[in-house]
Amino acid sequence: MSSTNMMATFRLKQDYIKLKQNPIPNILAEPNPADILEWFFVLIGPKDTPYEGGMYLGKLIFPSEFPFKPPSIYMITPTGRFETDTPLCLSVSDFHPETWNPAWTLSSVLIGLLSFLLESTVGSVDMSDEKRRKLVVESFKFNLNNSNFCQLFPELVQVAQDELDSREAHQVGHTASDLEEDDELEPYSPLIGVLPHICFVVGLLALPFMLKYVWK
Repeated sequence: MSSTNMMATFRLKQDYIKLKQNPIPNILAEPNPADILEWFFVLIGPKDTPYEGGMYLGKLIFPSEFPFKPPSIYMITPTGRFETDTPLCLSVSDFHPETWNPAWTLSSVLIGLLSFLLESTVGSVDMSDEKRRKLVVESFKFNLNNSNFCQLFPELVQVAQDELDSREAHQVGHTASDLEEDDELEPYSPLIGVLPHICFVVGLLALPFMLKYVWK
């Protein structure tokens, strides 16, 4: 192992200890057990935001020169904010090495990323808040089918499944209520469809009597 790689490993282990001692609200992160330079993280949408409750999986790739060079940052779960599976252009990523500060830690990078997620002026995907809220539900489905999410964040797996079941049940209940309201507002009668035909037949039957009356 090179000296730079040893330094990166030592620093990331220290950052991991600090992260466990001082957890960041709405953020979880775990290293790849086979490669400490590769990390996976989950951003949990803060309350009172379009992302509220959503779970967004992402990945950090640290260079062997870390902390003197910044990591690459990728989003895996669609957020409606950033492109997925492509390096993000952020001041805390390797897209802008000139803005990188070696004093920044793993926690600094993740906090900065969450801030960028919530800012309305940053990001390459332009979506409405309503569409982002729909992606909250989709995030649960997406993550439950992702092996890294299930293996590294088992404490979130059941939470994601419960949230998915709850929101889908709420949606089904809401749809059923709408249908009931429509039925109340517009009651249906089977006579409505055949009424024109009845009128036509009655008119034909009455026609001879009308002609007889007119002839007289």
